[in-house]
Amino acid sequence: MTIKEFQDFIRQRYYPTDSKRGTPGTFLWFVEEVGELASALAGAGADKADKEQEFADVFAWLCTLANINDVDLEKAIEKYTVRGVEGTK
Repeated sequence: MTIKEFQDFIRQRYYPTDSKRGTPGTFLWFVEEVGELASALAGAGADKADKEQEFADVFAWLCTLANINDVDLEKAIEKYTVRGVEGTK
């Protein structure tokens, strides 16, 4: 599955609820998931499966934020993947 396909999957499944919640509320959910990922990465008891789950949650919420803000993540990451695109690090 490509990034675009996953973002579209998230849009098809959750967009009505996500768009009603709006960016501020969705961003709070995203930050909560980032916090859970931070805990899994820092925790001695977190196994690989826990970390994978938290990475997946963060990515799903990032896709949600992108969807409700009309951002194509695959296009956005061209900043890093395509030579000559302005803003590459």
